[in-house]
Amino acid sequence: MTIWRGFILVCALCALVLAGPRSATAQDNAAGEAEAEVETEAPGFRRPKPDLTNLEQIRFLTDNDYPPFNYLDEEGALTGFNVDLARALCDVLAVECDVRSVDWSGLVPALENGETDAAIASLRVSESSLEKLDFTDAYYYTPARFVALKESPISDPSPESLANKKIAAASGTSHEAYLRDFYPQAEIVLYDSLAQAKEALREAEVDILFGDGIGLMFWLNGTSSQNCCEFRGGPYVDSRYFGEGIGIAVKRGNRKLRTILDYGLEQLRADGRLEELYLRYFPLSFL
Repeated sequence: MTIWRGFILVCALCALVLAGPRSATAQDNAAGEAEAEVETEAPGFRRPKPDLTNLEQIRFLTDNDYPPFNYLDEEGALTGFNVDLARALCDVLAVECDVRSVDWSGLVPALENGETDAAIASLRVSESSLEKLDFTDAYYYTPARFVALKESPISDPSPESLANKKIAAASGTSHEAYLRDFYPQAEIVLYDSLAQAKEALREAEVDILFGDGIGLMFWLNGTSSQNCCEFRGGPYVDSRYFGEGIGIAVKRGNRKLRTILDYGLEQLRADGRLEELYLRYFPLSFL
């Protein structure tokens, strides 16, 4: 993974990092096939403190080339949002913390072989990942956003307002699929990459762009956009198109640790530490 891949996925975080867990995730539904009762959460539900007896340490794995989520700083120390989140979880759970990095390809095998307890490396909760792993509630989501030229009169990018307008998107992405399903009267202009779509918008070849919110956030606040554009409308986080979010992975069947980590995440949200951590790494909102 490269630094740019890390930046592009950054938009994943800003989306709903401060939101609580959704009422039912894909893994809960999958678990329901094997269990008669699926866990659900009522509004305002607060988890009871789990049994932490005999839990003295949590071993976390991440990778080291995905800034600002996890990377090596100038002195070679492992740092980043995921790394600090792991340490905050250990702190709130009052256990020792061991956070190490491996190659991205080694994360899942290490979990399956029991070489680590949890992977905190921006792993996406999806049908394919749930076949091998269990996940905590999402601690951030990946939103999609519309971007328009600053002088554009488009203020509300609704299907009605964008009828007959040219919408740029990267080909073969969930963003293209979403546009085809909900913006049938718009002219969808596809490009091989988000970078090409952004350039088309900057050159006014299209009316508006729909794409990854984190990558677009960095573009808007960087020099390559030439201060041309801005977000229009709010974030789109429909899980059918943009996933169930990013969770902490544990070995499949390790419900005890999953429950403990979910409790820890809830405590960090409640006392404001998750928000503080978010603002430390993502001072620019892509919401």
